[in-house]
Amino acid sequence: MEFEQVIVNALDPTTLANWCDALGWAVFDAEDDCIEIRRTPTTLPGLLFLPVPDHKVGFNRLHLDFRPDDQNVEVERLLALGATRADVGQGDDVSRVVLADPEGNEFCVLGSRTA
Repeated sequence: MEFEQVIVNALDPTTLANWCDALGWAVFDAEDDCIEIRRTPTTLPGLLFLPVPDHKVGFNRLHLDFRPDDQNVEVERLLALGATRADVGQGDDVSRVVLADPEGNEFCVLGSRTA
C-alpha cells in the first residue's frame, strides 16, 4: 500500500492550492473543482483540495507539520503569503509555531532539527 495524498476540504480549492508556492510544489492535477498539488508529478504524497459548501468549525483533527531550515524566516514568509497565527492552546513554551491557512486550517512550523 502507498500513501497517496492528504485530502483538504476547502470552500475555495483554488485559493488553497495556491499554497503550493509556500511549499515550492506545483499543481499536478485539476478537475471537477478538485486540485492536487505535489512536489513533482511522480512524488507522493500530494495534497488534494476538495470543494465543500461549509466553513471549517473547530480545530483540525489532522494537521501538517513542516520543518524548515530557519523557523523565523519561514514563519515570516508564510505570514506574508496570507497565513495567520493560530492559538490551539499550545502555550508560550513550545518550540513550534502554529499558523493557519486562509481558510483557517492549522499547521505547525517546527524548529530546526537537532543533530
